[in-house]
Amino acid sequence: MKTYSVLFVCMGNICRSPTAHGVFQHKVHALGLGHRIQVDSAGTHNYHPNSPPDSRSQAHASRRGYDLSRLRARQILDADFEVHDLILVMDWDNLALAQSESPPRHHPKIRRLTEFCESHDSPVVPDPYYGGERGFEEVLDLVEDACEGLLRHVQRQLG
Repeated sequence: MKTYSVLFVCMGNICRSPTAHGVFQHKVHALGLGHRIQVDSAGTHNYHPNSPPDSRSQAHASRRGYDLSRLRARQILDADFEVHDLILVMDWDNLALAQSESPPRHHPKIRRLTEFCESHDSPVVPDPYYGGERGFEEVLDLVEDACEGLLRHVQRQLG
């Protein structure tokens, strides 16, 4: 049986990418597809190794029914470019860094998460780390929208 693997990437892997990881994983499991779709997240920088997601990200996600508490930050590895079918970055800097760290043959699988948005029109998922509460809500709005489109895309890939 065919499987598909998605990796979400931001800078430190404590705000945006774990939020996307948690939201997408929740949606995958709600459809009973956890055995066919693997979900992971990583950061372009190793700022917070093995740390849980930012408490603000966890609190905002929890209010919408997503549990991020078991996720832990890690840096993207060379092996990630080999094993994942799709690597979704949160912004232009993440895109440039991921592409610079990966062999050119893997560049087509590195895309921006917001390419999958169906309702929102944003080129990136902005970093909420230094902003206020509204930033974490905006991240969730964009991530939820993109994850719906992403789920349809992955289901088509699985056949």
